[in-house]
Amino acid sequence: MATSKKHARINDILLGPLERPALRWLAAHMPAWVNPDVLTGIGVVGALLVFISYNLTRSSDIFLWGVNLGLLINWFGDSLDGTLARYRHIERPRYGFFVDHTVDAFNIVLIVLGLALSPYVRFEYAALALVGYLLLSVLVYVRTYIQGVFQISYGKLGPTEARAIVVLANVYVYFWGNPAMQTALGKVRVYDVVTLTFAAILFIIYIVSSLKEARVLAEEDRPSQG
Repeated sequence: MATSKKHARINDILLGPLERPALRWLAAHMPAWVNPDVLTGIGVVGALLVFISYNLTRSSDIFLWGVNLGLLINWFGDSLDGTLARYRHIERPRYGFFVDHTVDAFNIVLIVLGLALSPYVRFEYAALALVGYLLLSVLVYVRTYIQGVFQISYGKLGPTEARAIVVLANVYVYFWGNPAMQTALGKVRVYDVVTLTFAAILFIIYIVSSLKEARVLAEEDRPSQG
């Protein structure tokens, strides 16, 4: 059985050619007092800023820029903590894996709950997106334990791309509004469409990947003949 000490890390994301050099440069230029735990804390601060700013958008759309700043801060802390540990050769595999991903779950709940409480998206649509994200997270962690493969990205999409999509949606809504359109679901706004599309992609990836993994394991883990 694989352990968190030996897993293979797969992060083949669309923005990887831009993100990886940026993270390496940032890791090389971090002050000595900045350690992975500090960066993890910074990621939480970013998620809190997103939550607060989304709630403040009830009074003004200008707070969408606070959301975008929070997403940038969250990316900085969340993406750089592991990179810095590997750059300085101070990895703590079990501790790092545990803290990183339990905090990630907390952050995503904060971010999506903030969105759900904003005036842009129906609460149930945001909840569907959150369920899809957490289901996919469970799949990632189970695969890490069973197969020793920690796969962050699916179809070139990962957390960085998700943040980028939210930033673009915020920019669109700030400049062009959030108009509603009549659909089979009733009146649906632009941000609703983005959220529902994101939720659908997460559920599809979860179902397809789970079935594929189950078939592989069924072949590898045949019962012994009595």
